[in-house]
Amino acid sequence: MGIQDVIRFFMPKEEYFYDFLEKQAKFAHEGATMLSKFSENGQSAEDARVEIQKVEHEGDKVVHDMEEALAKTFVTPIDREDLHKLSSELDTVLDLTNGAIRACVMLGVDKPTEPMKKLITLLVACTQKMDEAVPKLRKHEYNDLVAIARELRKLEKDADVVYRDAISKLFKDPSVDAKVLIREKTVLEDLENAVDQCDSIADTLTNLAIKNG
Repeated sequence: MGIQDVIRFFMPKEEYFYDFLEKQAKFAHEGATMLSKFSENGQSAEDARVEIQKVEHEGDKVVHDMEEALAKTFVTPIDREDLHKLSSELDTVLDLTNGAIRACVMLGVDKPTEPMKKLITLLVACTQKMDEAVPKLRKHEYNDLVAIARELRKLEKDADVVYRDAISKLFKDPSVDAKVLIREKTVLEDLENAVDQCDSIADTLTNLAIKNG
């Protein structure tokens, strides 16, 4: 038995902190999945916004519960700063997903463009990986965490290529109306930012694996 295992044996098991994080990861994936209904199933932007907004409110409640628990608990299963950071990053993914669909509603994007669809698909894939990864913290499966973090980084790089190519084509096409350019650029940026946040979570998961493994 290693020193880390000895410490874990004697440390109080505040398992509910893992519950919070796992709920947040699941909400992030639910939000992205709801966004994909707008992309693939012909759902209106407004209907998708309403659904995602509900999930975001649930996510906000979990963040509040996490912060209250951190303030009241002396010993946490991993460093409280790490718990708070991961919680905040997971919440940001959901916030950015909500921001993307709100931008669609506000700017009148009735149907996503092909680059938007590709970014939404990549966001769904990223959040699914996050949903798989976070429960591994509870199980101390740190090698698996590192492996999933690598997959998240690959997906983020794919999204970056899609985003840069789409923006380049928008600005180089003289037939694109200025309003269309601004509208599509704004939504593409919101989607790319959401995927980019998943890359930040990949870094956090890797750091947690190294720190606690």
